[in-house]
Amino acid sequence: HGSVSADEAARTAPFHLDLWFYFTLQNWVLDFGRPIAMIDSFELLYYYDEYLGHCMWYIPFFLILFMYFSGCFTACKAERWMPGPALLLVAPSGLYYWYLVTEGQIFILFIFTFFAMLALVLHQKRKRLFLDSNGLFLFSSFTLTLLLVALWVAWLWNDPVLRKKYPGVIYVPEPWAFYTLHVSSRH
Repeated sequence: HGSVSADEAARTAPFHLDLWFYFTLQNWVLDFGRPIAMIDSFELLYYYDEYLGHCMWYIPFFLILFMYFSGCFTACKAERWMPGPALLLVAPSGLYYWYLVTEGQIFILFIFTFFAMLALVLHQKRKRLFLDSNGLFLFSSFTLTLLLVALWVAWLWNDPVLRKKYPGVIYVPEPWAFYTLHVSSRH
């Protein structure tokens, strides 16, 4: 972010609806389609998915999101709002990240990324740089995710079975564990 001319500062970066829509759609399809594809070779794929896959997928995933986020600042204060399509995508995006954090058991990685984003926003604000619509979208999605995770944990805080399954200070039960214990057992 070097010196910016007045004309460049007056222009607003467009919201990348195509990018964020397809990215959200791809995340939902690939994450929910994977279990269906891995029904023939379950044990081997389970190991790779749960241990090796989480490191190989989630660390670069959040690193790339943070790198993208770091480029979403502008000197133009007029762009401090999100267009309608962005507002419509915040809920499914935030819900997907909630699922990713809870089912993937990656709360520490998520919260680290969220606080890094927050620190960057505060740092750039001192330089009089503000989030553009894409940065606002991503930050809003992460904020919604944090709220959903907090509500999820608060709701299940006193569940004795899940507490036993997920001991420790960081208690973030998986939705699948909740489903198998409380929803599918009723049928």
